[in-house]
Amino acid sequence: METAEYLDVFIDESKEHLEVLYKQLLALEKEPAEKSIIDEIFRAAHTLKGMSATMGYNDLASLTHQLENVFDAIKYEKITVTADMMDIMFEAVDHLTEMVDDIASGGNGVRDVEQIVFLLDRLETGVTVEQTKNESGSRLEETTTVLQVIDSLDEFELSILNEASERGFSNYEITITLNEDCLLKGARVFMVFEVLEKLGEVIKTNPSVNDLEEENFDFSFSVILVSNYSKTEIEEKINKVSEINKIETNLFSAEQYKTMHEEETKELSETKTKQSQNSVQQKEKTTRKSPSGKTIRVNIERLDVLMNLFEEFVIDKGRLEQISTDLNNNDLQDTVEHISRVSADLQNIILTMRMVPVDQVFSRFPRMIRQLAKDLHKNVEIEIIGADTELDRTVIDEIGDPLVHLIRNAIDHGIETSEERKKKGKAEKGTIQLKAFHSGNHVFIEISDDGAGIDKEKVVNKALANGIINESQIDSLTDQQIYELIMASGFSTADAVSDISGRGVGLDVVRNTIESLGGTISIDAELNKGSTFSIQLPLTLTIISVLLVELQNEKYAIPLSSILETAIVRKDQILSAHNKKVIDFRDKIVPLVFLNDIFSVPEQGKNKNDYVSIVIVKKGEKMAGLVVDSFIGQQEVVLKSLGNYLSNTFAISGATILGDGEVALIIDSNALL
Repeated sequence: METAEYLDVFIDESKEHLEVLYKQLLALEKEPAEKSIIDEIFRAAHTLKGMSATMGYNDLASLTHQLENVFDAIKYEKITVTADMMDIMFEAVDHLTEMVDDIASGGNGVRDVEQIVFLLDRLETGVTVEQTKNESGSRLEETTTVLQVIDSLDEFELSILNEASERGFSNYEITITLNEDCLLKGARVFMVFEVLEKLGEVIKTNPSVNDLEEENFDFSFSVILVSNYSKTEIEEKINKVSEINKIETNLFSAEQYKTMHEEETKELSETKTKQSQNSVQQKEKTTRKSPSGKTIRVNIERLDVLMNLFEEFVIDKGRLEQISTDLNNNDLQDTVEHISRVSADLQNIILTMRMVPVDQVFSRFPRMIRQLAKDLHKNVEIEIIGADTELDRTVIDEIGDPLVHLIRNAIDHGIETSEERKKKGKAEKGTIQLKAFHSGNHVFIEISDDGAGIDKEKVVNKALANGIINESQIDSLTDQQIYELIMASGFSTADAVSDISGRGVGLDVVRNTIESLGGTISIDAELNKGSTFSIQLPLTLTIISVLLVELQNEKYAIPLSSILETAIVRKDQILSAHNKKVIDFRDKIVPLVFLNDIFSVPEQGKNKNDYVSIVIVKKGEKMAGLVVDSFIGQQEVVLKSLGNYLSNTFAISGATILGDGEVALIIDSNALL
């Protein structure tokens, strides 16, 4: 069967099954007796095995089959799940993941899985993990495999092997490789068979006995031997024959062989049917429709093209709105209004198509936390809330690394050891909570822990030592501002990690990444109680709602996501404090930023108006009033990059094309704050 056309389907579905295996193994660790979890793992392993065998990835099929056997034994209560067993099963799934990744990158998925197959085999037979590791530490002992080299066994041969097993004999599959310079291969085979006949009974050979006698083989041949000798004794006796290069010996289970071949025959038929249904879509390599749900997977490049076309449509829609206003034609205005409504619906659909659950990022964390906690000898569990919350794919791609960094910090510097937690009267097991939820046009992600919290005094002392703040600023800092000092550039040093009982490594990079996505990060903490890092992200990065403002004859756009309120105040309400212009806004002193000065907008006559227009913007606890000449109104615009040459322009995050063809710069209020 030609399998190349089904490769993408295989990779796609294999990754889905591996994700299920990881998730369910983590669930099994918490509930080792839960039948539904065991059944789910068994099904995922069973399906992956059949797919791998059909596609010809034997190492993948062999390891998955052995994992399936372990869960079959668990399912029928032949063995019970222990914490030590989980490590071996996680390691097995790690091997499977690496093999699928190798196939996805153009490899053949070949991997040395003999050791992990041996470990799983010993678990299946009820040998304790400690015994298993002791045995595998010195050398790889006898493993049970299905037939790999010999083509087939008939019912009579299988019955002999089954009867031999019942009588206490061992069935071995032995592959012998002669030296390539061996001249009399037939003679060497005869000598090997003489040895084998003294050790037991040969049931099957590959090639056949006639071909071996006539030397119709390269340099390797295989046999199935029934014997009561050990693997070591058999190999020692065969090695006495000269000109033998290598001997591979494995225990062989006739029952496994029969079961696997029956399953593979059935699965081959099922897989062919399923793959033929997908062949049309897969030839295009763009879509895949799931038979179990009304969903479709679309190549992301097509969505990007669709989004770019829609962005052009939004620009033209703005132009049409401007023309209809200028011409004051009722029919044209009605048509434009209808286009605007359709455009809004179309935008919602396109943005929804680009949305993916944050679970794509969250799903990697339980495994990472488990391993890191084990390495640091800490007892940590993770609680995930809102994993189905959706974000634009572009944001999802970028947010993974910052979240990994924050979670690693929470485990390394936040959660205490079990002994320390007991001394503080806490539960021995620390908890990290990962929470995602929608609020307006934003998604919030919170990373909370019940660990050591943040010591404000040590943070301040470190910030002073690093020159981030000076003595005169200390008294004016709020708790929130003190916590945010740990994200200042230059704060995170090797000393900070050990001196501060909370955070410290590379958090400035985390903040920069989040802010580059148009988001914000804030910190709340309590000493010895825990910490919470809250990240606010926009739902999408391409089409944003803005407030258009005017500075003389120039137009600028301020994202609505950062605007708290707009106000018009009298000039005599503007006060001075510390040589800065401020206003009293709702009982808070808010500094003013005169955008005409910031952007060097040339004045075209003195403004004799007694009032000024102010846009109040907020970032965390910080507020500022942006002074503009006038408000134009709210509008949805397409955010365009300024390009590499203008990428570092102060307080400007991009530009957009307005309906009248003018270019409006988009103000980055975070930079001004």
